[in-house]
Amino acid sequence: MSDEKTDNRETHGHDLRFYGRRKSRPLKPRQQRLMEELLPKVSLRHEPPERLRTPVKLFDKPVERVVLEIGFGGGEHLAHQALAHPQWGFIGAEPFINGVAKMLAAIEDNRLDNVRIWDGDARALLPLIGDETIAEAWLLYPDPWPKKRHHKRRFVNQENLEHIHRILEPGGIFFFASDIPDYVRWTLAHVRRHGGFEWLAECPADWREPPAGWPGTRYERKALREGRTPAYLLFRKV
Repeated sequence: MSDEKTDNRETHGHDLRFYGRRKSRPLKPRQQRLMEELLPKVSLRHEPPERLRTPVKLFDKPVERVVLEIGFGGGEHLAHQALAHPQWGFIGAEPFINGVAKMLAAIEDNRLDNVRIWDGDARALLPLIGDETIAEAWLLYPDPWPKKRHHKRRFVNQENLEHIHRILEPGGIFFFASDIPDYVRWTLAHVRRHGGFEWLAECPADWREPPAGWPGTRYERKALREGRTPAYLLFRKV
């Protein structure tokens, strides 16, 4: 993601400085149609704040649990999990318009009725979600902001970890994946500092190998092609 900066006024009164691209290439005709016709039906951006406090009620059918993916990219992982677990509800947050358009295509192609989208910065969504209402929160291959002066832009920080801890159910899972060793160390340090999570790894294979049912992502495939080894960190709320 580039270092281009844009001011981004989110809904519900949240002013956030967003760093990065909101859009790359022009949308294809089908993508544009989905943004105009399907997105308003599945977007959470304009839901009343009181409805967002109880995520399980955001779906048109009863769901057993709700899972949040922060920054779903092109939506490959989110669509796979939504198809594999039709009894669960999924909320995906992604500010990149082209990624949202790809996810909308997956929703239409697979007739997914258990996915809702926050087409904006997840930092504006987290404060709106009620306490202990999310079963799992996933942060997969977030922008590493490798330059030291940009580390403050990394999503993993004490404020965001506190929100994730607050919204997770007792025993809920925070799943982090990255191919950048420095960001992995950064995350372990910040989670340890927070104190509200237990790292579930008992041996190296637990963080070197993805969890069961992992479909991979396009970012992961790129990392492997370029010789970078991913790490998969599973934390449980304590």
